[in-house]
Amino acid sequence: MAYTVPALRFEILGPLRGWRAGDELDLGWPKQQTVLAALLLAAGRTVSRPDLVDVLWGDNPPRSSASLVHTYLARLRRVLDPDPRSEPRALVSGRSGYALRLPPGGTDLEVFRASLEDARRMASDDQLVAALKGFDAALGLWRGPPLGGISGAWADGQRVRLGEVRLAAVEDRAEVMLRLGRQAELVPELTALAAMYPLRERLRALLMIALHRGGRRAEALALYADARRLLVDELGVEPGTELQRLHRAMLTGAEDGLAAGAPGVDLRPSAAGGADRVVPRQLPPTTRHFAGRVAELDTLSSLLDQATRRTGATDPAMVIAAIDGTAGVGKTTLALHWAHRVADRFPDGQLYVNLRGFDPSGPTLRPGEAVRGFLDVLGVPPHRVPTDAQAQAGLYRSLLAGRRILVVLDNARDVDQVQPLLPGDPAAVVLVTSRHQLSGLVALDGAHPLTLAPLPVEEARDLLAAHLGTGRVAAEPRAVEDIITRSARLPLALSVIAARAAAHPTFPLAVLAGELTAAPAGLDAFDGGHPATDVRAVFSWSYQRLSTGGRRLFRLLGVHCGQDISAAAAASLAAVPAGRARALLAELARAHLVTEHLPGRFACHDLLRAYATELARQTDAEADRRAAIHRSLDHYLHTAYGAAMLLRNRRDPIILARPEATVTPERLTDLDQALAWFAAERAVLLAAVRQSAVTGFDTHTWALAWTLANVQERRGHWRDWVAVQTAAVAAARRLADRSKQGAAHHLLANAYLRLERLEEARTHLRLGLELFEQLSDDSGQAHIHHSLARMSERTGDHPAALLHAERAHDLYRAAGDRRGQAAALNGLGWCHTLLGNHRRALEYCRLALAQQQEMGNVHGQAATQHSIGWAHHQLGEYARAEEAYRHAIDLYGSLGDRYNVAATLANIGDTHLAAGDHWAARTAWRAAYTDLRQLDHTEAGQVAARLEQLDRQTA
Repeated sequence: MAYTVPALRFEILGPLRGWRAGDELDLGWPKQQTVLAALLLAAGRTVSRPDLVDVLWGDNPPRSSASLVHTYLARLRRVLDPDPRSEPRALVSGRSGYALRLPPGGTDLEVFRASLEDARRMASDDQLVAALKGFDAALGLWRGPPLGGISGAWADGQRVRLGEVRLAAVEDRAEVMLRLGRQAELVPELTALAAMYPLRERLRALLMIALHRGGRRAEALALYADARRLLVDELGVEPGTELQRLHRAMLTGAEDGLAAGAPGVDLRPSAAGGADRVVPRQLPPTTRHFAGRVAELDTLSSLLDQATRRTGATDPAMVIAAIDGTAGVGKTTLALHWAHRVADRFPDGQLYVNLRGFDPSGPTLRPGEAVRGFLDVLGVPPHRVPTDAQAQAGLYRSLLAGRRILVVLDNARDVDQVQPLLPGDPAAVVLVTSRHQLSGLVALDGAHPLTLAPLPVEEARDLLAAHLGTGRVAAEPRAVEDIITRSARLPLALSVIAARAAAHPTFPLAVLAGELTAAPAGLDAFDGGHPATDVRAVFSWSYQRLSTGGRRLFRLLGVHCGQDISAAAAASLAAVPAGRARALLAELARAHLVTEHLPGRFACHDLLRAYATELARQTDAEADRRAAIHRSLDHYLHTAYGAAMLLRNRRDPIILARPEATVTPERLTDLDQALAWFAAERAVLLAAVRQSAVTGFDTHTWALAWTLANVQERRGHWRDWVAVQTAAVAAARRLADRSKQGAAHHLLANAYLRLERLEEARTHLRLGLELFEQLSDDSGQAHIHHSLARMSERTGDHPAALLHAERAHDLYRAAGDRRGQAAALNGLGWCHTLLGNHRRALEYCRLALAQQQEMGNVHGQAATQHSIGWAHHQLGEYARAEEAYRHAIDLYGSLGDRYNVAATLANIGDTHLAAGDHWAARTAWRAAYTDLRQLDHTEAGQVAARLEQLDRQTA
């Protein structure tokens, strides 16, 4: 397709650049360019503001992210639409987000795709010289790695995706050159590419053909041997069927097997004895209980509409939509519902075949069998059907030439099963369903992927209402919510339960919900009495198709503690190398038994986890399951401990037992990595503490709780802190280890102090002190007295606080604990300033600060700077107070200590108010209030009261 050069255009396939009427645009700073890139790649679709936040910052956006996105968009609008009165606008906004409307050919990516489509069409029509020129023109648009100059995880992912598209085009071009007999020119280029992408089998196949045709048969065979060795070593799999077929052809000298892109038999419709007049209507009936999937239906219809608009209302360009998703998620139901809804737009008929990719009752349908069935339906007399499978495929495509027909390929196993069934004419539309992600179909054939997730809650409720009626569903909202939750929002599971409820119209839904909750086996309640409606059986069809390693890892996910898992943790869980774990997780993801819901993190819904747990109990010995749990807990404990040490932990280290030999803890190198890891694994680590306590790994329970204490305190996860330290106290008692008991009581008391639950804190401090006194542990007793000083401060007993601080200092000195002595000196300074002895307080704090700086104790320095700021404030030395507070905030911030940053901000607000700067006080208090409210801390109310009082005074 030829484009005129538009006035406003952009280049994506290289450094991001833009022009208006020949003048290059200043696209701004990198973040602003990232927003522009996201809008350009959306190709006119609306992008929401939350999506833009994710593009820019991922899971760790700043508090001002929404405001920053608005700023970037405002700046882009000035660049893209400099005259606000001109229409149409390039950057348009609405309630759902933002979109970039460009004229045809507005990006080099759009021109590339159109040129590539033309080149592929010419190649399929044997216009090889023209096709080669088309491929060269398309690939000539690439000026380097796409989105050059834009960094970050999102941009990296887009570069990988676009690189796949380019590589597929390079392979198509190579195939055309082979068909033209220009293999000698190809060998250097393909050799370099095969070295860059050693696992890409199509590249290997093309290079093997080029070498063989150039008389270099031995090198071609060696290339196969190298590919096989690499695939077996890296992924544990044999080469694909196409590469194996090619290898056999070279060994046997079967030249037909070396054809690259040889066209099928060209039989026109008239040769089929009038078959073109047959109008097939093969769509199976759709369910009358369909509900939901509004967005997915709109997406499918939009694809059809776009294709129709692109080439004329009477001749839609070919669209391939690939619907994938886990078992029971409703892929076939959606496909058939949509197919019936748009059937009138295909006057030449609809073809349907169940490819039985995951059918336990029989073998997978071979593509040749499906083609033969289509020829029968299209009215080809048996005596006119060619005997050769390739000729049959050619006849099939010839019969569909120029016909507006819908082809539904249901339950496909893989791309190899689908590709021979694709029509060659753009008038057809193809709808594919599979439990696997057919990424090859997307890359090679331009398919549009549509992954189905479990139903949203509202749509799940609508599905139940479709079965049972709105009145019955509305009458028991709590029971309906329980059913939806227990069914993991899977349409199949919901339909099975709804069918049971419909069969017993007098049963309260609460009874059925109770059965689900009380069911001893996770999936027994989801058996509809037929293999197609038995959730366990349906899951098994996907499970049985896995490799041996894939099945084992899936089962082990049933004993893993968390709802999701990283590739590194999976490697330890399964006792395999990291590369092998990634390959197995990719296999599970392709089968939709897990979902990569975040980059590098994999999860499966509750029913699949229940199925995995059942399989593990049935298949794996108890000792093997327990060994897997041990490896998993070792992984999390040793990785967490290493991360905790990077937090500049102010506590003395503990000694851990060596991890199991096959465990590979993650190696984190700096504070940012440690905090990011703790944030990503937060829920899993809590689950690990629970699992270790339940399964008798008490040493792991105590050590995990100890390891998590600092990050839970600093990030404000105080309720989590209470939960894990409560488990640690119980584990230490079971271990009969008084030292561990004392430490756990102390940490639990500190967690209660953060929550202002003073009586519980007092109880655990008393129990801890008794244990440390029995052990004559001076350092342990000092820790307790240090916390008792904080307790006395909370209750307003400042003299008692000073006595405990002095006792802590004496005990630390007796124990030779320099870190503790420095902390105690700061504690003494704080207590003196509470008693009004501000100058003396500063003397203690300066001694403490010098010792902490010498030892590199960042947290201690932050706490002492806070004390110094408080003392200067009490003395009316507000500039010095603010300076010390700012130092404290910087230090706390470097440690990720959210609470202490917020508390110090509140104190800065007090200092500004005392100095008469109301605006600065309000700014500091608002920032403090925001953080404290997010932490759900009681001090948020105190800061809010200060803001209200200030507003009244300045009104």
